Amino acid sequence: MSKAHILIGVGGGIAAYKVCSVIRHYTEAGHDVRVMPTRAALNFVGAATFEALSGNPVTTEVFDDVDEVAHVALGRQADLVIIAPATADLMARAVAGRADDLLTASLLTVSCPVLMVPAMHTEMWEHPATVDNVATLRRRGVTVMTPAVGRLTGADTGAGRMPEPSEIAALGDLLLQRSDALPYDLSGVRMVISAGGTREALDPVRYLGNHSSGKQGYALARAASQRGAHVTLVSGATSDPGDPASVEIVDVDSAVEMQREMSERARDADVVIMAAAVADFRPIAVADAKIKKGAEGPAPIHLDTNPDILAGLVRDRADGKIAPGTVIVGFAAETGDADGGVLDHGRAKLRRKGCDLLVVNAVGGGKAFGTEDNTGWLLSADGQETGLPFGSKTLMASRILDEVASLVPDGRVHPGTDRGGNTLTNPVPARDNTERNR
Repeated sequence: MSKAHILIGVGGGIAAYKVCSVIRHYTEAGHDVRVMPTRAALNFVGAATFEALSGNPVTTEVFDDVDEVAHVALGRQADLVIIAPATADLMARAVAGRADDLLTASLLTVSCPVLMVPAMHTEMWEHPATVDNVATLRRRGVTVMTPAVGRLTGADTGAGRMPEPSEIAALGDLLLQRSDALPYDLSGVRMVISAGGTREALDPVRYLGNHSSGKQGYALARAASQRGAHVTLVSGATSDPGDPASVEIVDVDSAVEMQREMSERARDADVVIMAAAVADFRPIAVADAKIKKGAEGPAPIHLDTNPDILAGLVRDRADGKIAPGTVIVGFAAETGDADGGVLDHGRAKLRRKGCDLLVVNAVGGGKAFGTEDNTGWLLSADGQETGLPFGSKTLMASRILDEVASLVPDGRVHPGTDRGGNTLTNPVPARDNTERNR
């Protein structure tokens, strides 16, 4: 990304210390960062810290630098605004159009994407006033992150924990690349996504696996959740891409375990995305003890074929085990060979599987697996083929979800939400993932 002008607003909450990592992320990337704390924020982190990290002066007051008309100049220059933590009070003042400090005054002058990151106690997050304010901000085009569930101030635990800095930065980077990447258009949609690789045990120590990092599936889950979907992520082995803040995560190891979880959870889903790299084969027998290195060399390992999870989901939909309107998306990690190129193999796979959309990636030679970036094609059952330009996996996720959103029937909306960008209740994830043992 080219050098951008980024405003980082800091509300008066205990989570203000986390935003220091967000500031460093953008300054180290070469962007021009201006920090605008509220007066209350300076009770948690001092101006000197923000100035040292950003390399720019910090003030809370409209009447400082009056000759430069700072609240107008900085707002006009901004390419991205991140407000973290966005307290209940700060969001309320933004909704009311208040301009009683430099941050809220500047918000009235910006035309760039605005990412608000709420952090507050559960009772405040669920209060009808906050619910209405969040809905109003989203209706105006502000991206309001759904907070995490976890440890809050003191001994309290619940919804309202500020997401980790890496997740805030990932969504901020996405909005810099594509300002319309996070519309609130999946509200009420129930989505099940698989990610990562499967591990097929050989003995208590060894397994058969692959190089999948899980980053693409996690990026899909993160972006879908922030677009309003209720997301369950069935996760195989990953390279620790970071748990999305508002996503329920179910851990599995083998292909058979993943098949069981996906089949069961797809029954209640509106969208199913198979982004996991499932092992094609598994050992017929698993040794009870570690296989020792013998003088005669290793014994042969006899393999059996793993279930085709994607094809099975399509069959379940045809048999009525999954609702007929459920959108099913598959992934194809391909390499070219004597029989055809990557795209040729992808087209053949779409015909075999019978899913609605297929994402085709070229793999091998440092492509796709374990990388931060991705590229490929999006093939649809009606014959359309769309190139997915090279970019971050979060950017690719946003483009895939655009097509998914267009396929979800408007009637697939569930209690407490609507498809118009309004939440009737602030969604609370089903489980706290912060202490999850990976």
